[in-house]
Amino acid sequence: MTVEIRTQSVKPVRHTYAHIARRFGDKPASRYQEATYDLQSEVNHHYKPLWDPERDLYDARRTAIVMKDWYALKDPRQYYYGSYTIARAKQQEGLDRQMEFAEKRELLRGLPQEARDAIVFAIVPLRHFEWGANTNLSHISAYGWSTAITQAAIMGAADRLGLAQHCSRIGLLVDGNTGSTLDEAKQFWVAHSDWQPLRREVERVFVTRDWFEVLVAQCLIADGLVFPLFFQQFDAWLARRHGPGLSTLLDYPMRLHDEGVRWADATVKTAAAESEANQALLSGWARTWRERFLSALKPLAEATMGDEGEVALAQVDAALGVRLAKLGLSA
Repeated sequence: MTVEIRTQSVKPVRHTYAHIARRFGDKPASRYQEATYDLQSEVNHHYKPLWDPERDLYDARRTAIVMKDWYALKDPRQYYYGSYTIARAKQQEGLDRQMEFAEKRELLRGLPQEARDAIVFAIVPLRHFEWGANTNLSHISAYGWSTAITQAAIMGAADRLGLAQHCSRIGLLVDGNTGSTLDEAKQFWVAHSDWQPLRREVERVFVTRDWFEVLVAQCLIADGLVFPLFFQQFDAWLARRHGPGLSTLLDYPMRLHDEGVRWADATVKTAAAESEANQALLSGWARTWRERFLSALKPLAEATMGDEGEVALAQVDAALGVRLAKLGLSA
């Protein structure tokens, strides 16, 4: 008896969804393409929003930026829900191990009182800055146009809640899980004179209606100054005096920041290259918010790092200026 094994191939009628085939041709598409392109609701909105009757429920006119194809603002990380959650789960495992190590070795709890006070003043209040960033990115996701923008924004909003929790956990490592540092940091944020300029600018972004301007203010300017100032410059300043205990816990925020930089830079650069009108508008927004946040951060830089604070802020601003020039924005 002989057994003959045959293979038979079935040729698919089509290789991808119709809306993807219309854009890229009938060929296998990536998961990112399938989860992103041409999913923006454009018709059959049924009613005008009562709070903005001059526009549709979803409306590209909610920003002054004009694009021929909004899906040109694609995410260079190629994140969609599946790839995003898998990446963050792996990163969270590594972060939890770092936090456990820091707690067991008392890397922060064992620092001198002046070092612990510096961490509570400079790092823990940023949990409120991160909550503000979550609100601003949620605004972009709610009113933005094209899934390429809105899905990246809501993922960024989730990241910022995680960073707020991370700052809180650093405070708990300092106070031995009593929570006293969180109460202290809240008072810094709502009442301390050195923190009020930054708080004012964060809340000014809250009431900015143009969602693309919010993206520039938060993701390009505010993050471009706050992250390197506190998570790099202040960290280096503290390490020179009390060792690198805090540094082991600030690697994760900077990794997330570097990811966010890739998305923000790609989005702004593409929009600026679209037209001279876009470039002029983006340059104006960048200049305005850069001046505001620089002024807001000056008292904090001096309060946290003393005489070195002004130099540290100048270095951070210079790096941001180079970055803006690479994006095609005029100084």
